[in-house]
Amino acid sequence: MARAAKGERGGRGRRRRGEEGATPRRRIRPIRWLFGWIFRLALLAVVLLFAALGAYAVIDPPTTPYMLQERQRLGALQHEWVDMEEIAPVMARAAVAAEDANFCLHWGLDLDAIRIALEAGATRGASTISQQTVKNVYLWQGRSWLRKSLEAGITPLMEVIWSKERILEVYLNMIEFGPGIFGVGAAAEHYFGKPAANLTAGEAARLAAVLPSPQTRDAANLTTMMLRRAASIQDGAATIAGDGRAACF
Repeated sequence: MARAAKGERGGRGRRRRGEEGATPRRRIRPIRWLFGWIFRLALLAVVLLFAALGAYAVIDPPTTPYMLQERQRLGALQHEWVDMEEIAPVMARAAVAAEDANFCLHWGLDLDAIRIALEAGATRGASTISQQTVKNVYLWQGRSWLRKSLEAGITPLMEVIWSKERILEVYLNMIEFGPGIFGVGAAAEHYFGKPAANLTAGEAARLAAVLPSPQTRDAANLTTMMLRRAASIQDGAATIAGDGRAACF
């Protein structure tokens, strides 16, 4: 009987020591787990962003989210990629004069233009050609704080990875010049029946004049007010050619 009791006590002691020596089960901490996954997803997003920016620095974008939307709505688009060397220099200068005269001077965001827009109650635009390129190629149309925040964050990165000439080349090839008409190559053929390389200063200014509102303006049939706007753009293009603000492209 004594030996049996001793054996029971020894067994209980061994079980107790075994329980004490067992590896404790890891407790899942929800907050730490959540932040871990947020960090991983953020890192993945940064990697994908740099990959997308790097790819289109050398590869011509085949389409954009807005172009896909318009193709679904209209059924077909007019779009023809034209290398920068095959675009009349007056077209590049006219677009810059119309949309972003300080294109060569800023790093993607024109802070002076933003300040002026805010002082004017945001009644005038402050988006640079670089910002418009980010919006057209990578984001979506429409006004929202989310899109503007992403645009403002991506634009300086694009300025680091892409050259100014590449930004303008992609811009001119993916911007809308009329309903279903995308890129200066298609626009030159549609409105003037000629390749983009043969555009005159006046024709380039007419195309640039429709850029703020391509759905409602016709470069071949501008109103009197828009003809004055085109003449102003033509003068501006000559000005930036003379004062060095077209040097980067």
